[in-house]
Amino acid sequence: MLYNPPAFKETDLAALQTQIAASGLTTLISVGADGPIVSNLPIVFDPAPGQYGTIAGHIARANPQWRESDLSKPALALFMGTDAYVSPGWYETKREHGKVVPTWNYSMIVARGRLEVFEDFETLRMQVETLTRRFEAGFEHPWEVTDAPEDF
Repeated sequence: MLYNPPAFKETDLAALQTQIAASGLTTLISVGADGPIVSNLPIVFDPAPGQYGTIAGHIARANPQWRESDLSKPALALFMGTDAYVSPGWYETKREHGKVVPTWNYSMIVARGRLEVFEDFETLRMQVETLTRRFEAGFEHPWEVTDAPEDF
């Protein structure tokens, strides 16, 4: 898991859920027979199911991660926020005693849980439609799943 100094750890579940819900993309890390498998995928977040909510995404059929992941082992979803380099020159203590080092400030959420893979047509279509509505919502003429040929 990610090293997270206690002073910087966010424990407010609602704040974490809000950040995940605002994310459009996660980095999914699962484990397969040959080790870690990594993909970026679009997601939607539903805070209602389970203790922490459910992250739902879509992996292209051509991407082997959905077939090669060991579903008996937990996977990680990484959500990166903003980040910035912090120079030692910004600290008053640099001039006082010089005992400062550079660092990096960043925001990241690591969600851990079991993957569930589904292939049935209705569930898959519903998931793709949900993702499409989410990401097309800001367009004047949003694309819809029904705009593609049915067999596509």
